[in-house]
Amino acid sequence: MGYHLAMPDHDFKAQRLYVAADLAAGVRIACTAGQAHYLRNVLRLGPGDPVLVFNGRQGEWRARLGEAIGRGVALEIAALARDQTAGPDIDYLFAPLKRARLDYMVQKAVELGVARLRPVLTQHTTAERVNLDRMRANVVEAAEQCGVLRIPEVLAPERLARALESWEGARRLIFCDERAAVADPLAALRAVPPGPLAVLIGPEGGFSDAERSLLMSRNWCVPIALGPRIMRADTAAVAALALVNATHGDWT
Repeated sequence: MGYHLAMPDHDFKAQRLYVAADLAAGVRIACTAGQAHYLRNVLRLGPGDPVLVFNGRQGEWRARLGEAIGRGVALEIAALARDQTAGPDIDYLFAPLKRARLDYMVQKAVELGVARLRPVLTQHTTAERVNLDRMRANVVEAAEQCGVLRIPEVLAPERLARALESWEGARRLIFCDERAAVADPLAALRAVPPGPLAVLIGPEGGFSDAERSLLMSRNWCVPIALGPRIMRADTAAVAALALVNATHGDWT
């Protein structure tokens, strides 16, 4: 059972579906073949059954399945159920992980409300190939399942050094560092002024000395510790994003 206390206005019993098309009352939207199969053959829904739909831009809408035409299914959009919300302006940068753990990390980042997912390649990155289509599919699935309205943007991988070279200094970069001077991560985060943020999680082997020096040389980089225990990268992502949301996101 999920923890839904933060979203009392959302109907978690209803099926949710992401669509790319614009949404408005009275619009009829054709499902993709995969969506039609899922609605008809997996969920066993039929004409007239209710579905909630969203596109990441125009809120969430109540819809009903129309009459099936061959193998196709259309959605008849009825009324707005929830207004679109912006969410916190947080980029999430991470060294890619192997398949299953990357899937998990992407899903949790979506649940925690990030605006953009940005894979970065570091000296100790073990999985340098990133399947962006799979990542985007995981983003959509996580949003559908957890009542999230915003679909985070998925950017192509780039080298960490290149990302830092083109960085906009107005966006503070929070990076997890076991050698951070301030042991209390909340104290370090409370010292960060309001504004756009990014969270960076390094690879399992940690940042190289050269990468850490590069990060520490930027005055818009803020190192934070994550306690006395060593965490795997996907666990560290959840911990760091939770701390940032609690201090600078939309949890307050």
